[in-house]
Amino acid sequence: MSTLLSIGMLLGGLALVFYGANFLTDGASSIARRMQVSALVIGLTVVAIGTSTPELAVNLSSAIQGKEGIALGNVLGSNIFNILNILGITAIITPLRVGKSTLYAEIPIVFVISIALILLANDTLLHNSTINSLDHGDGLVLLLFFFLFMCYTFYIARKKGTKGKGATQQPDSNAPQIKIYGWWLSIGMVIGGLVMLIVGGNLFTEGASAIARALGVSESVIGLTLVAVGTSVPELATSIVAARKGEVDMAIGNIVGSNIFNIALILGTTATIRPIETGGITLLDYGVMLLAVVLLFLFTLFYGKREIKRLEGVALLSVYIIYTVWLILQETSYLA
Repeated sequence: MSTLLSIGMLLGGLALVFYGANFLTDGASSIARRMQVSALVIGLTVVAIGTSTPELAVNLSSAIQGKEGIALGNVLGSNIFNILNILGITAIITPLRVGKSTLYAEIPIVFVISIALILLANDTLLHNSTINSLDHGDGLVLLLFFFLFMCYTFYIARKKGTKGKGATQQPDSNAPQIKIYGWWLSIGMVIGGLVMLIVGGNLFTEGASAIARALGVSESVIGLTLVAVGTSVPELATSIVAARKGEVDMAIGNIVGSNIFNIALILGTTATIRPIETGGITLLDYGVMLLAVVLLFLFTLFYGKREIKRLEGVALLSVYIIYTVWLILQETSYLA
């Protein structure tokens, strides 16, 4: 693949992702209003699953081809990118107000699932094994976490829906004006937006990966950086667009839900189909993923009073830049 073609794929993928994010956000917002379901629930489910589809496609393809470094690196890198980069950039553009359930329930769920992944993947440290891997049993454990999370999501959706019945809702003068479309148009916008996100994300990923492979970069680093960024472009576009349109709950729910799906559903499914050897991933990579969740919780709880402000956004983004530079320097010294 020529360099010019790779660059063209990058630019074309970004354009599809941008417009797809607009369609997805508008369609999902319309459906949420029609069903009287909170934007947070829509973000945790429909939007999060949709924007996580590129990660699923890349992981299944990588596992089948025996490229485990890309499969696991993609998920870890995406989760790191989602919090440190996407929420960082989004907060710099628009400060993000975090709901109580997100702070005290959804973010801790991400933390617990991240800990579970670390415990399951590090067999040499914890189980005296000769290799680190996620086997079929580990995959089933992660899928169980996914099932429990979906039960929780449906519970809060039903609980909020029950509270809303019979209540007189006062219009909020500060709330964004969301245009409500017809059912079929709303569904079509969600499906069309998802297709554009998936195709655009794949084009971006293929172009970036082709350039990286031509430079001789290892699979694990490709997965942690370029592929992770490429498959997370839908989350980035969707969160920024949603936040700018006033759908802050959807923006945050998209990131939190995507991180949960990436570990519990995508890695769970991938490991169940084919065991994943995790040798290319270091404890630092797991640590940065966990640090991102901890920083998100602490910034929201103590400094921003349930709001991620621009300064916290800069701090999150700075941690990501430092980590990425370290990866590049390590890879450069290895190649040298």
